Amino acid sequence: MVNKSLWEKLSKELTAMGVTLVAVSKTKPVEDIQELYDLGQRHFGENYVQELVSKQETLPADIHWHYIGHLQSNKVKYIAPFVHLIHAVDSFKLLLEIDKQAAKFKRTIDVLLQLHIADEDTKFGMDEKEIFSFMDYYTAQRASLQHVRICGLMGMASNVENETKLRAEFSRLKNVFIHLKETSFLGKEHFNTCSMGMSSDYKIAIEEGSNMVRIGSMLFGSR
Repeated sequence: MVNKSLWEKLSKELTAMGVTLVAVSKTKPVEDIQELYDLGQRHFGENYVQELVSKQETLPADIHWHYIGHLQSNKVKYIAPFVHLIHAVDSFKLLLEIDKQAAKFKRTIDVLLQLHIADEDTKFGMDEKEIFSFMDYYTAQRASLQHVRICGLMGMASNVENETKLRAEFSRLKNVFIHLKETSFLGKEHFNTCSMGMSSDYKIAIEEGSNMVRIGSMLFGSR
């Protein structure tokens, strides 16, 4: 069941701070998504391709669908016609495939690069060295990549209650984000998304510089 009063309060607060709220709707029925949509929510996050495609076919066309899970290259083609933002690009192979599939639909797909900031091997992403190498290679190849646009970074912090540790991890991502914004050819116009923070830690993430948070259980209840 959707927590309407919490959404209204949270949406108002985040909008005032310039933070985009992505409602994580994975595993939730279309009725719950529709209910939140009717309140005014437009950004929804899913992490299973088949589930996302099924929901997209059923729900309103103006929803901004965010793919927030680990994406396999051979699954890109299914979401390329409509996906608004792919959150977790962690290899150049995946970036090339996104560009290839977007070209087929004459689209430009926005993506975020995933930086691994947690002390957990179960989470995906590149380290700083890999991110910088990725950007060097992208800079050299960008003329042939006309259908994909790198818009920022995302990262998932450790699943802990240690605020000092969480702040350090979020700060690490923000520092890399600022460095790339200031030194890469991407510039300020399009490289503008620093996505970090979930239901348990979004307040800390925002204080450390996040401008996009992914919140699910607070809005939809536990899975």
